[in-house]
Amino acid sequence: MTTGPDLDELVELVGRGGAVVLSGAGLSTDSGIPDYRGVTGALRTHSPMTWQTFTRDPQGRHRYWARSYVGWRQIGLARPNAGHHAVAALQGAGLLAGVITQNVDGLHQAAGARDVVELHGGLDRTVCLACGDVADRASLDLRLRAANPGFRPEHAADEVNPDGDVELPEEALDDFVMVDCLACGGGPLKPDVVFFGETVPPDRVQHCYELVVGARSLVVLGSSLTVMSGYRFVLRAAKEGIPVAIVNSGPTRGDEKADVRVDAPLGLVLPALASRLGR
Repeated sequence: MTTGPDLDELVELVGRGGAVVLSGAGLSTDSGIPDYRGVTGALRTHSPMTWQTFTRDPQGRHRYWARSYVGWRQIGLARPNAGHHAVAALQGAGLLAGVITQNVDGLHQAAGARDVVELHGGLDRTVCLACGDVADRASLDLRLRAANPGFRPEHAADEVNPDGDVELPEEALDDFVMVDCLACGGGPLKPDVVFFGETVPPDRVQHCYELVVGARSLVVLGSSLTVMSGYRFVLRAAKEGIPVAIVNSGPTRGDEKADVRVDAPLGLVLPALASRLGR
């Protein structure tokens, strides 16, 4: 879909400027990263890591890191798709007042978007649960390669999960060696992302609210809005009388709040939007 009344309305809304984008996993599916609840439905076959398991179950944490060690290869190879580039182009043209993403893959930034608010953090960083040190994920990967020269799971899944890991057989996990924090010498490491059951930092949420309240419109891209983490911003925009546009394949929790609704692939809609606005 590149034409139609719904796209016309989206063009008119975004063309006013001052739009804040709220993106979800549906924006990254064309880059090979599946959605949890959308068309690819990874949540139906994959149980995501929870905050409770990661912090309370050493075996669960070990399992996550073994799977994430393999999955990071695919995350690192993922490239921005046409939707990411269209968002960056709209921002470069001065039409966006902010970009908030629920994704942890860093693809908005890789496409050239600036000052992206990563609501759920980013897989490209780690944080120590003991001392709080934040480090680069690439450096951790080098340390893990050195500690696991022979770790080559024969049955690793071909597809990475949305939280950056892959499915591995239980028998492969015993051969994996995890390393600890370099800063304090012993603290367990965690990817700098918000797991299921974990709370988004309040100052980050407040910053997002400020962006939304100051926007001329809120444009939701590729999110089912099933969880309150993103849906609350739609509720706030609607409460403030700020127009809401939702572009997503399939229904969303926020459809009744939307002033503009485009049910079509983002890989078609967003490039068409940028083209129509001359960007």
